[in-house]
Amino acid sequence: MTQALQDLGDYISSALSQEVLSVALPKGELVIVVRPGAIGKVLTFLRDDSNCLFKQLMDITAVDFPEREQRFEVVYNLLSLKQNQRIRVKLKTQEEQPVPTVTGIFSSADWFEREVWDMFGIVFTDHPDLRRLLTDYGFEGHPLRKDFPLTGFVERRYDDEQKRVVYEPVKLVQDFRNFDFLSPWEGVLPGDEKAKG
Repeated sequence: MTQALQDLGDYISSALSQEVLSVALPKGELVIVVRPGAIGKVLTFLRDDSNCLFKQLMDITAVDFPEREQRFEVVYNLLSLKQNQRIRVKLKTQEEQPVPTVTGIFSSADWFEREVWDMFGIVFTDHPDLRRLLTDYGFEGHPLRKDFPLTGFVERRYDDEQKRVVYEPVKLVQDFRNFDFLSPWEGVLPGDEKAKG
């Protein structure tokens, strides 16, 4: 299977030499990196070409690398039932650089792109309905970014007196606790100061 994927990667790279930046086979999976502006052309080729036939877009997600100049990688996972193969297509983008939508190529991209925008803040140009999908409409920030605070900015609760949902700044109250590291199953753990008694 690895040789078939290598041959497919070479074929795609030669057919789309201006759009494909690299082809790799990490852990036996075909991964191609493309120019951001070429994602529509590449996905159309992968869907329609008789040697590819990747007719199903399984997922779109992103990865955040805040230390890089091009902070985000947008990842498209495709499946070809006809060829019994999978391919991962990646593109790198900056925080302010939008990515072209692929909803005209794969209709399933609609909600996937909305999720990526909601969680990472990556904008997809010409998306028909780019709005929050997993967080509340008034939510601030994008929770899967590495610089997003672990606890968020606000918490919400239902206020019985006001008969509505209210938002308040996050308050993390944690009392100081003395932990007893004794295991009821094993007795005393090695290195515990209580073991000397």
